[in-house]
Parts: sequence; structure tokens; C-alpha cells
Amino acid sequence: MQLQTVDKVASIDADVFRREYYEAAKPLVITDLSNSWKAKDKWNWDYFADKVGSKEVALYNNVKSDAYTPINKADDYKTFGEYIDMIRKGPAGWRIFLFNIFDHAPELTEDFTWPDHLMKGFVKKFPMLFVGGATSITHMHFDIDMSHILHTQFAGRKRVLLFPYQEQHKLYRKPFEVLSLADFSHYYEQGQTPDYKSFPALKLARGYEVILEHGDTLFMPAGYWHHMEYLDSGFAMSLRALNNTITGKLKGAWNLVGMRQIDTLMKKTAPLWWYEYKKEKLMKAADKALETSMS
Repeated sequence: MQLQTVDKVASIDADVFRREYYEAAKPLVITDLSNSWKAKDKWNWDYFADKVGSKEVALYNNVKSDAYTPINKADDYKTFGEYIDMIRKGPAGWRIFLFNIFDHAPELTEDFTWPDHLMKGFVKKFPMLFVGGATSITHMHFDIDMSHILHTQFAGRKRVLLFPYQEQHKLYRKPFEVLSLADFSHYYEQGQTPDYKSFPALKLARGYEVILEHGDTLFMPAGYWHHMEYLDSGFAMSLRALNNTITGKLKGAWNLVGMRQIDTLMKKTAPLWWYEYKKEKLMKAADKALETSMS
């Protein structure tokens, strides 16, 4: 992989942001965007346990999906309080995915402000909380609705690996899915690089990496691939903004309504055949991308 660091600024002029990052589809970390939010220092494990500790949440482990795995199928369920107790004790490879804590505690929306000065189209009914124990992993994928994301880290550190949407074939994207067949787990550790023998096109994939700390806000342009590893137990909030292009909106709608339904149906009716078919297709696409890049 050919990686560079993500640009980082304390603050940024809105016009500069839109011109150099939003319209250019380039990621950025803004360290001070959340400084004025009550949430930055107010939100912690005890506060959340008090607010929503009794609510049941779906948990996800670090195992990559296989031919039989339905979309977003949970691996376990606990109350939020039980989950917090578990990850506080030490490394725990369990995470909470797309938990709308604000449905249960709407007063939390008063603890932050929407950064409308940076971009328009925020889906204000759906701010989402992402929580993970130390060592938990969000495997390489892109967001199915093709939205722009502002992802603010509130506790713990998180390592993030990012690639533009256009790198999808070098990343071995599964057809009719938003996931990569390759495993990027602990890619940064000695001897733990991705399996270049099985996935040679990965060597030419151009992307970014960054470690998010308390208060950092990562701008992820629409369609960006991302792989996240929780270095500490922590949580973050994502604010989503609709894709600003007609093409992007249509692609997101197709992914949600068409692509996902086809994949779900085929996984139910012919899972092994469907898996092998998609694997053959993605390998051919990766080989073509590799040949094109090297020519």
C-alpha cells in the first residue's frame, strides 16, 4: 500500500475547506471543531451509563463476514451498561455499530452543534454513535449511502486507514457489497502487512492513515473506504451529510434499494455459489487494475 498522512488543522476557513477538501474529495482532520461543544468533556462512560445503560445494544466481533453472513447481522446483545463494564476491564474486541443513542436520550443533541458552515445536507435525524473496546476492528468498507462524514472521536484513540472510492478494485471490493475481501487487521504491525501474495493489487492502492485522538474530527468524503482499529476503548460520533452530486445520490440509492437486496436474496438462496461468483469477478477486476497501473 502507498500511504500518506491525513492533513491536520486546528481550524479552517469554510471556503478553503470546501475548495481544498470537500470538492476535492480529500480527507482532513480538524482538531478544534469540537472545542465549543459541551459533549467534548461532558460525554464519558459514566454519563452514558446513566442515560442509556439499560438499553439493549447489538454487538459485533472482529470476525470478517463470510458467504452466509447477512448484512449487519449482530453477533451478540447486551445492555449498554453491561457492555461498558466489559470494555472497561481491558481489551475486548467488541463494538457497537450505528447506535442512535439520541433516540433514547434526545437531550444529548443539545451538547453539540451542526457544522453547517462547512457543508450542507446534514441528515439531522441520524447522528450516530460508534463504540468499541480496545482491539476491536471495523473492517475495510465504504458507507453504503455514499454520504459525506464528519467523525468526531470523544474517548480513546483509533487508527484509521482510508482510500478513495476509485481504489475499489485494488482493494478487492466484493461485487454487490461495500466490503473488501482482503483483511487489513493490524496492517501496521511488524510482520502483519496485508497478504500481498493473495492480493497483489493492494501494493498499488493509494490511501491515507491517521490516528484520531480525543476531540479530533475526521472529514471522510463520500464513498471513502475506511478500516478502523480501536487502540483504546472509546467512542465517536458521526454526522452524515447527503452526497452533493446527482450521481452520488443515485449511486447511494441503488446501493440501498437495489444492490443490497440482490445480495441478501442471493446469500439466502445460493450462498456458496454466489460467494465464489463474486470472488471470481473481483479477482478479475483486481488483476485488470493491477495491469493498468503497471502499464
